[in-house]
Amino acid sequence: MLESIPSTLAPENWPFSLEFLPQPAYMVGGAVRDALLGRTREYLDLDFVIPSKAVKVARAIAHHYKAGFVLLDAERQIARVVFPHATADFAQQEGDSLEVDLHRRDFTVNAIAYNPYTQEIIDPLQGYVDLQQGILRMISPANLEDDPLRLMRGYRQAAQLGFTIEPATRIAICSLASHLSKVAAERVRVEIGYLLANSQGTPWIASAWEDGLLAPFFKNATRESLSKLAAVDDAAALITENWQQLGVKLQEYVRDSIKTTWLGIAKLACLVNPNPELAEIELQQLTYSRAEIRGVTTALKLLPQFKVVDMSLREQYLLFRDADIVFPTAVVLAVALDNLVEAISGDKPQVATSLETKARDCPVLTLLINRYLNPDDLVAHPSLLVSGKELIIALDIPASPIIGQLLTEIAVAQAEGKVSTPTEAIAYARQLQEKAEGK
Repeated sequence: MLESIPSTLAPENWPFSLEFLPQPAYMVGGAVRDALLGRTREYLDLDFVIPSKAVKVARAIAHHYKAGFVLLDAERQIARVVFPHATADFAQQEGDSLEVDLHRRDFTVNAIAYNPYTQEIIDPLQGYVDLQQGILRMISPANLEDDPLRLMRGYRQAAQLGFTIEPATRIAICSLASHLSKVAAERVRVEIGYLLANSQGTPWIASAWEDGLLAPFFKNATRESLSKLAAVDDAAALITENWQQLGVKLQEYVRDSIKTTWLGIAKLACLVNPNPELAEIELQQLTYSRAEIRGVTTALKLLPQFKVVDMSLREQYLLFRDADIVFPTAVVLAVALDNLVEAISGDKPQVATSLETKARDCPVLTLLINRYLNPDDLVAHPSLLVSGKELIIALDIPASPIIGQLLTEIAVAQAEGKVSTPTEAIAYARQLQEKAEGK
């Protein structure tokens, strides 16, 4: 059994004082599990079980520390207090005792409690033994059925912890797979997002698909789709090795408010219909955000362009304009899918192990990446010499799509070295306009 209590559980490391908690009160869930595993986090995510008045306790703490307060479930008495570098959830104990509460949880490793007043670990389901063995074991099938999202969480937690799922638990998950369709799509989407974020999640995405959990959500996914996920991971590793800055971009979130990485977007593109229009409908049904949907559809639309052997400066400019911030996703997807096609078709014995090989086959790839990584490159990052409003005034023409076309021509001409000042840009635009009007 446990020889000593990890210091990371100690109240002095909490964002609030222990004196605000009634006796008894218990820390439970992921924070206890991770502390026992020696896993540390920069952002604390704490869960507490209190026999009564959990919401009142949470309000008092939020008020005293001027922290954020969120009522998560009024009926079950669950509230959240949000600190600058931590979140603390407070829930009313379910049942007549802590043991009853712990027996209602999902997996044994998440059913370990810590009493901060007595420094005692309460582990009625032998979760610590499973922690030591790296096993995710259900408490009961009924608990999984009570909240079917727990089925998907099993794969996510196995990926995050590097655990295996105990065979009986895996069988139970398979038998309950159809229940996941009862869960709101956005809740499932969050779990899938965790699995798409890094390579550790890829085999578990494959397992979830094979076990029948993903079919209702990704109706176009096939076994080949899952091979593409692994190919994207390989491509991302190779790109990071050759262009570290591009690899960093792949790990960035689409937006601060959207915790999906650009690498995750590339993988998502492998699971949906390859037709961008149909993929958009599919992702809308799954309640993905506009930014995520745009990332996937843009990458899919751009794929054919990366196969062009000799790309003109104009074509390069248009590709960068259309790609915008989605460029890293489009590149990793193009590298991954092209390599995969070569491997499957037998043209090459195995997936390319170096981007040097890829660069020889498609030299434009290296050119495009180097342009993208150079902030001064006028093809990838044009600096406007004139605005649309300035063109309207200078040429005395009404606002119309023609203005956008002229701005594109000016940007291409600037990249080609034909114009370099606002005066030259306006003169060039006037020349194009007169030519179009037959003057």
